[in-house]
Amino acid sequence: MDLCHGGHGRARNGYVGSVMFRVLRGKDFGPCRMLKSLRTTLEMIKFEHSVFALPFALTGAVLAARGWPDGRTLLWIAVAMVGARSAAMSFNRLADHAYDAANPRTRTRALPAGLLSRRYVIAFTAASAALLVLAAWQLNPLCLALSPLALAVVFAYSYTKRFTHWSHLVLGLSLGMAPAAAWIAVRGSLDPQILLLTAAVMLWTAGFDIIYACQDVEFDRSAGLYSLPQRLGVAGALAVSMAMHATMLLLLLALAWLQALGWPAFVGLGLVAMLLAYEHSLVRPDDLSRVNAAFFTVNGWVSLLFFVSWAAAVLLKR
Repeated sequence: MDLCHGGHGRARNGYVGSVMFRVLRGKDFGPCRMLKSLRTTLEMIKFEHSVFALPFALTGAVLAARGWPDGRTLLWIAVAMVGARSAAMSFNRLADHAYDAANPRTRTRALPAGLLSRRYVIAFTAASAALLVLAAWQLNPLCLALSPLALAVVFAYSYTKRFTHWSHLVLGLSLGMAPAAAWIAVRGSLDPQILLLTAAVMLWTAGFDIIYACQDVEFDRSAGLYSLPQRLGVAGALAVSMAMHATMLLLLLALAWLQALGWPAFVGLGLVAMLLAYEHSLVRPDDLSRVNAAFFTVNGWVSLLFFVSWAAAVLLKR
């Protein structure tokens, strides 16, 4: 029986049965309501899409360790990533609450639909931010010292759409910090070479965010929000997105050469290039019907294939 969704006939018989039935229906059973709210929250922040950033963070960790870092370090890197992304996404939903309510595409999200209260989302954001700081403290002093800066960047993104067409790059930086942060987690210091991976992830993220933003051109114009599609039109924005992804590949080629990685890294980049080409083939200025496939499915595979191929290249060199 699913305790969070109710019981059946016998629970209705007698006083005790009546009370039990009310409990099982979730009217008096706090934990069930909490679980339902948590499930709604995870749907709101698209928790499953942590796959976008986590593989790049793990790549940074593997490059820093020249192999697999110890299990404890990997655990706290993953915890930090989950905390940072959860805090960023929930804060974004708070900052954009009014815009989401007005936009037909987003008005069914949890906050504008009334499925969650602002107080609850604020508490979740604070808890997620605290989780990041805790993980940073467990890693090393430099991670802890930089954790407020990381939070400042991911929170600031939500407001950049109010005043700049280049908010996509700030979102990209929010994810691009992940491999550099993982490098610091492993080594306790920063190597300038890893910033090539940060720049590549920034451009990759900004490129696919531009594609996603093409859906909201008309709303952004009416609401006074800024984006490259709103500024350049869909065709111009898609061209910029393609240029960003091409530059991303060049940066990764440079990093693979500097790190003296073997053939798996270059095979992986070839596969990533094909996936990005496929992503851009899915969207056209006059047909945005497959944006979700381009945004979610393709980019999930990009990050996973990149990590597997580069991790293999590092491990084969040991």
